[in-house]
Amino acid sequence: MNNETKLMSVRDAIIMAMSEEMRSDENVFLMGEDVGIFGGDFGTSVGMLEEFGAERIRDTPISENAISGCAIGAAMTGMRPIVDVTFMDFVVYMMDNIVNQAAKTRYMFGGKGQVPVVFRCAAGSGVGSAAQHSQSLESWFCHIPGLKVVAPGTPADVKGLLKASIRDNNPVIFIEYKAQYNMKGEVPLDPDFVLPLGKADLKREGKDVTVITYGRMLDRVLQAADQVRDTEGISVEVVDLRTLIPLDKEAILESVKKTGRVLLVNDAHKTNGFIGEVSAIISESEAFDYLDGPILRLAAEDIPVPYNQALETAMIPSVERIKKYILKLVNNR
Repeated sequence: MNNETKLMSVRDAIIMAMSEEMRSDENVFLMGEDVGIFGGDFGTSVGMLEEFGAERIRDTPISENAISGCAIGAAMTGMRPIVDVTFMDFVVYMMDNIVNQAAKTRYMFGGKGQVPVVFRCAAGSGVGSAAQHSQSLESWFCHIPGLKVVAPGTPADVKGLLKASIRDNNPVIFIEYKAQYNMKGEVPLDPDFVLPLGKADLKREGKDVTVITYGRMLDRVLQAADQVRDTEGISVEVVDLRTLIPLDKEAILESVKKTGRVLLVNDAHKTNGFIGEVSAIISESEAFDYLDGPILRLAAEDIPVPYNQALETAMIPSVERIKKYILKLVNNR
């Protein structure tokens, strides 16, 4: 196995993952608005048209309903499509096809009907896209049996989990964060580097408090953990879920039992957000008896994402707010 890595952005990790899978499997192709000549609305397919041609890098009409229907049909007949949804908000137009066709086909046909399709969704705020182009809607899809939901927070995890999603025989909602396309990190260059779906990652070991998060908030949680360690001597354990469905419940419960305190963080709205499900899992399990205080949730405010930059910044958890919640848990105040 090649252990060589390269410093690259999330954007480049996405291109690498898709390109490697397309080279190894002729049934894999990319489709969506502006994925070809333009290279993707966020630059996530730059150079791929030149390598793979218009048959496999397919520009589509501006019709999310048609795009999702074609992708699911292609998946049912043996292809492995990747759909560039661009803004996650646009899945509203795809919901019937994703929820009533892609998610249910395998169950309704006794496992004989497979739908290996990946919907790549650019989610979250932070780039001034306003209320209709900045939502994090993962909780919608986590509610639907038959779908897998992936939300990586580092360039390396993006590569490894996107490759796993493309190879999976089930429909996958793959969440990318617009504000992090330029974020850089070391990424393995080995084409065989694939991370398993359903396996959380312990990004920091600690003993005083557990912070459970995923996606965009991971970087802020890690910053907060380092700062409270350096200034307050607090040892924070950071559990990165990476995939929401399937969920690594064992990793969650083991960490909670270890520290006795837990903070849940995401950038989606707090009411009915996914971290509420994680809280329920902890409360309903044997880990509840290990808690030394209440489970705390820190999430985005329950308002549409503002266009105003200051308001947009204020509505989602900051490093300072995460630190404040950690201190509240540890100091019981």
